[in-house]
Amino acid sequence: MPRPLRNYPVGTCLHLTQRGDNGRIIFNDDEERHGFLGLLREHSVKSSCDIHAYVLMSNHFHLLLSIRGQNSQASLMKSLAQRTALWRHARYGGSGTMWDKRYHSSLIDSSAYLLMCQRYIELNPVRAGMVEFPGGYKWSSYRVNAEGREDVLIRPHPVYLGLGSDDEERRKAYQALFDMPLAEKDLERIRFAIKGDAALRKPMNR
Repeated sequence: MPRPLRNYPVGTCLHLTQRGDNGRIIFNDDEERHGFLGLLREHSVKSSCDIHAYVLMSNHFHLLLSIRGQNSQASLMKSLAQRTALWRHARYGGSGTMWDKRYHSSLIDSSAYLLMCQRYIELNPVRAGMVEFPGGYKWSSYRVNAEGREDVLIRPHPVYLGLGSDDEERRKAYQALFDMPLAEKDLERIRFAIKGDAALRKPMNR
């Protein structure tokens, strides 16, 4: 059964992820991670996408973003795929794609789920056993959102900005969200939505 067409209007918030071709490693060293973040900064601006959160894992990455143009996430992901492939070929030789088929996307339909999804993204290295707390992993947006590190890539979502009246209050409130682990049912809900290119929304009342 073919995947449904993705037709997202301006202002949509999305959780995006993409894996390496056949699950292979896509980030071999810090130079490649820095290079990818540089491309993400460049093309998120060109594609009218506001990045709220990210994490770079060894064989995949996650993004939380809002689009300022209809389906502008498609332009961003296409540009990333093309530029990273050119870079990989120049460095290692070869040809073809470095990515597995197409990216997955999940519409964040409720503000109640936006921060949950943002935490899910930034907690990836903890769940993978790479670090004990998200601030111990430097290839995510946690240090920006929770600790105030400077990064021109990150543009906070209004839901995040609503956590406090100033930067310090917002950071403390955001840090407090990580004191409790995500419930297993919420992890399953996020995974189901992103795997199926479905909306992450509140369940309907029965």
